[in-house]
Amino acid sequence: MENNLTNKQVGKGIFWALIASCMWGISGTVLQVISQGESIPASWFLSARTSGAGVLLLIISFIKYQMHIFDVFKSLRTVLWLFAYAIFGLMANLLTFYMSVQEGNASAATILQYLSPLFIVLGSLIFKHERPMRSDLIAFVIAMLGVFLAITHGNIHSLAISNSALIWGILSGVTAAFYVVLPKPITKDHSPMIVLGWALIIGGILFNIHQPVWVNTPEITTRLVLSMATVILVGTILPFWALLHSLNFAPSAVVSILDAVQPVVTFVLSLLFLNLKFNITELIGSILVIVAITIIQKFRSEP
Repeated sequence: MENNLTNKQVGKGIFWALIASCMWGISGTVLQVISQGESIPASWFLSARTSGAGVLLLIISFIKYQMHIFDVFKSLRTVLWLFAYAIFGLMANLLTFYMSVQEGNASAATILQYLSPLFIVLGSLIFKHERPMRSDLIAFVIAMLGVFLAITHGNIHSLAISNSALIWGILSGVTAAFYVVLPKPITKDHSPMIVLGWALIIGGILFNIHQPVWVNTPEITTRLVLSMATVILVGTILPFWALLHSLNFAPSAVVSILDAVQPVVTFVLSLLFLNLKFNITELIGSILVIVAITIIQKFRSEP
């Protein structure tokens, strides 16, 4: 009976983790609509997104944790890590991913950003001198082959996306690695929801210093409002809540592997709604990248 209950709990965790990945996949597709269809400047979009999401997330955090949301500012060390996470992780990743989508497409940008676990392994090798596991090396070879097929369609003399989209996409993968690693010293003692909320607020303030949301505001259309609301709610608030909720039932090892659903959802939605053109070689390449990262997450998962 206990085993059955445990299986049901893990199943519930898997369900919520899948919901989170699907919502992030939907958000990536909507982001392409905003960046290309609405031609929204990156600076204005980032100011609006971080500010809106940060305020909402802190309100939710305050309802749940009351005045404890300010505990992160009691230690200078924690504050420094928070600013590092906000600037080099959150802000840098939001900017590079948006530019990758704007210069290319949501599907390619998501695949390149999905390489972040490889950059984490590489960073551990360079800065901590940790030798990679055999599974890491296998995954690296598979991922590089997958990226090659996905962005060249198998033709070494041409790219399926522009050079700028490729560069922004790779940078997106690097900053996504920062996004994962930098908040860890803070989330040991503070709720990830609170940490993300303050990071978004810090990012929103800094983005607004460069481009205030009330200056050079684009034409506010129904499509823009709905798209922005989708990115803020479906791309930030709701999936993060769903992911946290899933960890109450399933181990993080299981949850992390389900990240593979995100690029699949983005790829399918891009085919259906954004007229993404692809061939079988690109599809095989995308699948190889997903398989490679799943290998890393599986063998490096917690016991």
